[in-house]
Amino acid sequence: MDLYQVLGIDASANDADIKRAYRKLARQYHPDVNKDPGAQSKFNEVQKAYDILSDSQKRAQYDQYGVTDDQPGAGGFGGGGFGGFGGMEDIFDSVFGGGGRRSQQRATQGDSLRYDCTITLEDVVDGCTRTVEYEHLALCKTCDGSGAKPGSSVDTCSRCQGSGEIQHVQQTMLGQFAQITTCPDCRGEGKTIKDKCTDCKGHGVAKKTKSLDLNIPAGISSGTKLRVDGGGNAGQRGGPPGDLYVVIHVRDHAVFEREGDDLYSEETISFVDALLGAQLDVKTIEGTATLRIPEGTQPGTRFRLKSKGIKHLKGFGRGDQYVKISVDIPKKLSKKQRKIIQSFQEAG
Repeated sequence: MDLYQVLGIDASANDADIKRAYRKLARQYHPDVNKDPGAQSKFNEVQKAYDILSDSQKRAQYDQYGVTDDQPGAGGFGGGGFGGFGGMEDIFDSVFGGGGRRSQQRATQGDSLRYDCTITLEDVVDGCTRTVEYEHLALCKTCDGSGAKPGSSVDTCSRCQGSGEIQHVQQTMLGQFAQITTCPDCRGEGKTIKDKCTDCKGHGVAKKTKSLDLNIPAGISSGTKLRVDGGGNAGQRGGPPGDLYVVIHVRDHAVFEREGDDLYSEETISFVDALLGAQLDVKTIEGTATLRIPEGTQPGTRFRLKSKGIKHLKGFGRGDQYVKISVDIPKKLSKKQRKIIQSFQEAG
């Protein structure tokens, strides 16, 4: 779930934009105003998005990792683990407990996760395969996600009668006001477990390490997100898992600069070669190429090496390489060199 999309804003939105979008959507989907079946779920999503994006620290963590410390899967992406996790109870409180109205019958998709993958510019040329290893919340195999010890039963919560909600009605001068809160006994699940599964402690999910081979296409750019369907955290109450988003980062190159699918490099020649012309063996991303320098080439001139750039991500062909020429002018001349130059000047 993209929190910016939930509020209908982009990632550059400021605090005022976030608050304005939240107020508009909160009025639209508040359950006391909107009686549509999906209004409550949408209102909860809007509230969750605002709680994170309105907090500068949580927003910064979400922008970097795609999750926050109070969301499942927070911390440690790209570095080989979930270093940001607290105790497992804290994780599951975030997943299954806490504010917001929940319905025991409603299946909910699991949270999506983010993984940062760094590759080289050479990897971009033909594409590559990377093994992605990360941790996520998966259905507990011991209890098959029920949370109950094998052989024991799962009971309907006696306090909320399985709804996962408690309704409090208050009489005010404006009439009755109903407030619906999450049932504290079952934490919105609508069920209670007497004998909890020893592996998942009754939560139905457990932290697991997952490994997959990711095919990275040729021509990919930094910041591109590759989605792995179903690679995120397990869903709640039988819901589908979230997705895994792999964010690609292309490492800066020592020789080439990239703009789109074109590459830029620089070569230095002597002033004699600039005057008389020459042939250079120029480094390309896949080897070398011969570049003819015509006589009278001026400093700063760019030459194009056609189709020596990066392959187009979509479609056929590839970009070009542009070589900028710098001229090495000696700081000191010998008497003989000076005489030759002066003769050249007089001849002109």
